[in-house]
Amino acid sequence: MPSTRDRQARTATYVVYAVQGLSFATLLIQVANLQARHGLDEGTLTVLLLIVPVFAGVGSVAAGAFAARFGSRLLLRVAQPAVAAAVVLTGLAPGVPLLVPVLLLFGVAVGAVDAGMNMQGVAVERRYGTQVLNGFHCVWSVFGMAAAIWASFAAELPLPLVMAIPMVFAVAGSLYAGRDLCTTEEEQVESTAATAAGRFPWRPIVPLCLAMAFLYVGDAAVSNFNTVFMKDVLEASPRVVPLAYVAYQATTLAVRLGGDLAVRRYGAAAIVRIGGVLATLGFLGIVLAPNQPLGIVAFGLTGVGLAVVAPQSFSAAGRLDPAGTGVAIARVNLFNYVGFIVGAALVGGIADVADMRVAFAAPLVLAAVIIVLAPGFQPKPIAGAPSRQGFTA
Repeated sequence: MPSTRDRQARTATYVVYAVQGLSFATLLIQVANLQARHGLDEGTLTVLLLIVPVFAGVGSVAAGAFAARFGSRLLLRVAQPAVAAAVVLTGLAPGVPLLVPVLLLFGVAVGAVDAGMNMQGVAVERRYGTQVLNGFHCVWSVFGMAAAIWASFAAELPLPLVMAIPMVFAVAGSLYAGRDLCTTEEEQVESTAATAAGRFPWRPIVPLCLAMAFLYVGDAAVSNFNTVFMKDVLEASPRVVPLAYVAYQATTLAVRLGGDLAVRRYGAAAIVRIGGVLATLGFLGIVLAPNQPLGIVAFGLTGVGLAVVAPQSFSAAGRLDPAGTGVAIARVNLFNYVGFIVGAALVGGIADVADMRVAFAAPLVLAAVIIVLAPGFQPKPIAGAPSRQGFTA
């Protein structure tokens, strides 16, 4: 049975995921307003937006080295308030010269938090001895949706205020959670010379890295181009256009609600394989969609398929790193941003030279590759690795 300390750490980790979901979405959903405020053309906006995933990759790699030595709790106590500060400063920035360094800060900090919160999630999962990571990602999705609802409700307020108010709660949540997160000793349950030095082998995590990248190619395709597809290809009205993304997010959330139970029953490899099949069918549905209702259903099906990949990538990386250094998780997290950058460029580039239907064939092919990579999500147990260790008082 989980101890009181186990439950404290799990609650704190839920809060960390909630804060990250709230913070990330608070910035993301204001992109159009920031574009209008600063008079940015599409090319300039694209360059500015690429700052975030590029420097998030830098932050993720740095987080792995930092956490291996000092633990992810200290990392999160520094980086998560920095994310909130960057969101507020983005709303206050009077011009592009100040917006650029703020987005750089946001990118580095958000990459560090993404890596750190998944290190905590895997540490809690290791302590519980069962799958719980989908639940953390579910909370991330819920608070991302909450940020969107707030933005809609407060649309008439000044932009700096709309972005600052949620960050008050974000900082408060981060400060609260920091006390009860896993300590370095609680994360790093055993030590070896190789992992302590950060020399974690790449080979076992390559399938996880590739699956993470291919997942985010698909996610970038849906996130960046769903509205274009609905408007230009299926000729949807302004009221109907957003429903594709709503379907994608709603099915992602629904699957994550039950994801842990499914993985416990059928195993991670089987669930990822099924997810890859469903995501492939979803993208095929988008490519072939003859009308708006079937297009919306297809976007929803991609959410069903892709939802399980990220939590299981981090969970499998944690099992491959029984020392709990966080190096494997940070490396897998790096491919989140690689996939997002490649996805935006790949789908956008194909759409420019062909059309949007053809462009969605690219994530279709890569989603199918996830099916082949699924066995990597059920890594063989490492000799001497503990199945569960209790927290120290």
